[in-house]
Amino acid sequence: MGHQEHEAQAQREGPLTIRCGVLTISDTRTPDNDTSGSTIRTALTQAGHDVVRYSVVPDEPDQIITLVRSYAADGCKLIITNGGTGIARRDSTVDAIDTLLEKRLPGFGELFRMLSYDDIGAAAMLSRAIAGVYGGALIFCLPGSTAAVKLALDKLIIPQTAHLIWETVRQ
Repeated sequence: MGHQEHEAQAQREGPLTIRCGVLTISDTRTPDNDTSGSTIRTALTQAGHDVVRYSVVPDEPDQIITLVRSYAADGCKLIITNGGTGIARRDSTVDAIDTLLEKRLPGFGELFRMLSYDDIGAAAMLSRAIAGVYGGALIFCLPGSTAAVKLALDKLIIPQTAHLIWETVRQ
């Protein structure tokens, strides 16, 4: 069966509502000023999904790993992080999450950087955005920029969510 047939079957059989978790990783953001986290929660809700977990955590690998494990254990099938994907000394999201991933989706990062290049030029290479599967959950690690979050959600994540979840949970 080709990818178009898989997508059609996913739309027919996939869960109508997906349990989601959103994790903002930042040393400066709070729930009150977390524009990117709010953007993610709104987009997921508008797409018909339930955001059942949301946290803001400092860029500390142990805290990131603990929360992602907790989200997956709580039944989140889609976990989206934002922040900490660059190359600055404190940017540890990708390094922390990569240790958990059972399967990686390298195409996500490649496509995200390609689309970002159209918007921001060569600075797109600074993003280490990744995606993969851990504990039955899809995880997407996005930059903290609200524009980057919107790009990833609108062009990549939301259009493929049902198919990705179907592929992840089917036997």
